[in-house]
Formats: sequence, structure tokens, C-alpha cells
Amino acid sequence: MTIERIQTGVRLEKRLVKVLKALAEYRDMSMGDLLEGIVLHAFEGRAPFSAETLATIAELKRIYGLDLAAADSHRLVEMPKSENESEK
Repeated sequence: MTIERIQTGVRLEKRLVKVLKALAEYRDMSMGDLLEGIVLHAFEGRAPFSAETLATIAELKRIYGLDLAAADSHRLVEMPKSENESEK
């Protein structure tokens, strides 16, 4: 299927990005392709990952210290800009 893609300026939590990048690399795909697949599955109410991939994600979350869960998604507050920039 031929599609048109656009560049976005999405901001995501730092550790989440690390896990997504690692998973995309593990699956030999771009992060954009990974995110498209996740979203398309979610839009249909389907789980995007097999049990094997979920185990890989759990290990990547452990490696990168990602302790966020779906329940946290509406409670995240970004740190003030000055604190955020000091970590770079």
C-alpha cells in the first residue's frame, strides 16, 4: 500500500524512547514503522505484541530503568525546563 508520511515533532519520555529505539533495532525496523504498527493495532483494539516480544520489552524496560505503566499515562508531568536541560 502506498502512503504519504510526514515528519512530526512528538516529545516522549526519555526512557520510553530508549526502549522503543532498542525494540525497533531488535526487530530491524524504523521507530516510525514500530510506532505506526502499535497505533494501528491500538485503533483496532488489538494487542500489538506477541508474548515473546512482551518478554523482550520487559527486559529492555529493566535495562533502561523504565518503570512507567499505562496507568501512569495521564499523570505524567514534565520537569521544568532548567532541570531537564541539566541532564543533557
